Amino acid sequence: MPVAKKNRLTQEQFDAIARAVADPRRFAILKQIAAQPTMGCGSLEEHKTISPATISHHIKELTEAELVEVAREGRCAHLTLRRDVWDAYLSQLSSL
Repeated sequence: MPVAKKNRLTQEQFDAIARAVADPRRFAILKQIAAQPTMGCGSLEEHKTISPATISHHIKELTEAELVEVAREGRCAHLTLRRDVWDAYLSQLSSL
């Protein structure tokens, strides 16, 4: 799902992002990723409280909503917030 022209999301994209950030743990993960230019998956604070499989699921949901980009280096994953997508989502959300 590429971001539509002029940072306008399709309704499908908007809905996918809304579902992704509706989960409190997923939103907490997104905030951690947003706080740094790039974050290693192992640096997420949630690793202390939830299983790696659950973290992986949340990252998958954020990636499928195109909020997070994952760059793999061997077994390591580097996570980056897609600010263009997040900004487009916030823009549309504010116009409701």
